[in-house]
Amino acid sequence: MTSSKGMLVVVSGPAGVGKGTLCRALFAQWSGLEYSVSVTTRKPRPGETEGKEYYFRTPEEFFKMIEKNEFLEWAEFCGNYYGTPKFHVEKILQENKTILLEIDIQGAKQVKKQYPEGVFIFIVPPSYEALAERLRGRGTEPEDVIRQRLDKAIQELKNISDYDYVIENDEIQTAVEKLKSIIIAEQCSVKRKSLFFKEGP
Repeated sequence: MTSSKGMLVVVSGPAGVGKGTLCRALFAQWSGLEYSVSVTTRKPRPGETEGKEYYFRTPEEFFKMIEKNEFLEWAEFCGNYYGTPKFHVEKILQENKTILLEIDIQGAKQVKKQYPEGVFIFIVPPSYEALAERLRGRGTEPEDVIRQRLDKAIQELKNISDYDYVIENDEIQTAVEKLKSIIIAEQCSVKRKSLFFKEGP
């Protein structure tokens, strides 16, 4: 039994649902996955490092990358741009590895058009109130931006049927175990494997 081309896993959901925290916890506990680092035009938050959480670029630099078709997906949200560099994702897949993309819902739709065989996982909050509390708890955005994110989250939750799996991010370790289980199951699925039988000795 041999593996086919590597596997693309997309994790997305409304802003503030804890996608980043969930993915970081998964990588801290489980090796063997590759993480796709996105490009963004927003300013770094405290503790964020260039090339680790994001590649931070000016809008002018970002637009030049768009012109050169260097993104697998890109989107604008609340005045900032986000994109997944294409070359890195394709390189990992050709190496028969599993790469995880943590992107917003707009980006996930773009990726699905190009990689319909990917695994798409939607992260949801335990409640609207919990999501609002998490966004305000960041202390990084003004109230008007938070309200924009909450309004957008209500609309984004309607896209859940476009995904293969849904995980409620209530208790982080439980959510990590669910995410890990989904990835392992997909890696072992028949559709991602090819059987080769040799006749005779």
